[in-house]
Amino acid sequence: MTTEVGGIPNVGGRDIAEILAPQGPPRQHIPGFDPEYSDIVDYILRCTHRIWEQKDVGLIATHYGADIIVHMMTGPTYGMQGVIAGTARTLTAFPDRTLTGEAVIWSEEGDGIYLSSHRITSCATNLGTSELGPATGRKITFTTIADCLCKANLIIEEWLVRDYSHMALQLGYHPRAVARIHAATDKAKGEGRASWRQEAMASVRDVPPTPWSDTRFPDPHTEPHSFAHALFDQIINHARFGRVREAYSPAAHWQGPGGRRLFGWGEITGWFTALIGSFGDAKIVVDHVASVPASEGRHDIAVRWKLAGTHDGGGMYGPASGEDIYILAVTHWRIAHGVIVDEVSVFDEVALMRQMEGGL
Repeated sequence: MTTEVGGIPNVGGRDIAEILAPQGPPRQHIPGFDPEYSDIVDYILRCTHRIWEQKDVGLIATHYGADIIVHMMTGPTYGMQGVIAGTARTLTAFPDRTLTGEAVIWSEEGDGIYLSSHRITSCATNLGTSELGPATGRKITFTTIADCLCKANLIIEEWLVRDYSHMALQLGYHPRAVARIHAATDKAKGEGRASWRQEAMASVRDVPPTPWSDTRFPDPHTEPHSFAHALFDQIINHARFGRVREAYSPAAHWQGPGGRRLFGWGEITGWFTALIGSFGDAKIVVDHVASVPASEGRHDIAVRWKLAGTHDGGGMYGPASGEDIYILAVTHWRIAHGVIVDEVSVFDEVALMRQMEGGL
């Protein structure tokens, strides 16, 4: 069953042939977009397929703003030409990459602007040098989420998160070893901690603290924004790990960086505990929330968040380094019966370890 939002079908497991077939009259008024796109979901899926799988990389010139900013955990990149170059480098390393869209969770932002949170599972063979190391010939699978701000047929800002540590492990590399090499290059430049990261950390730490609360979490079906803010604030900022039982199904499935797979209250609580065990002063801020109906009365919610803290414990990443760290992440939830039944959270652990090694 494919769920529609105001007549707009979501990905819903549809075959790519169905997605790429002519869609008929527009299903959504998206001013300034090419008439071939019926709605914002169609725009994201169709242009992604053409750029990556049909290798029409030059299409970026008509679908990305000339002065676009792409935010990543390795720092921002500026300009459409940088997007073209980055796409070409990825295709050089993984020329047979195929992308399967698993979800497009979108929102209207006003003034003809839309936010699309597009989760992609890629299969690819490493036939060229990548940012992780020399070609290995290995075939891997990895998850990417791209939050794209779109207006008048252009992606004008993007937040890109990819599970690089899972990629490294499948290629036969140790993520920490890769991070150490990258950090050594950073140190050789003698530039110290990058100003963009200092500003990003300050944007988290400068947010005033919220009060401790025992109020029940808002209903994620009817108040997804309030639910997302309350969950991250109470569980992370106030270390209320026991509240996992209120927000998650006892049979919830969780997927996270490094290809981790967790199940149920105990393991998911363990993840949050290990996070705080690694970054004792961690503070989290929710940047954006989008929500769309899914099948059988369910909802999909996309949450972009950022975290700042100090690597002062050995919860997950080895002995404490004492380094300041910054995480940019996107989480996708499937909600049923008022609780989270599935979660996919993505951030770049290689970049995180690079910070712990004194880089970036």
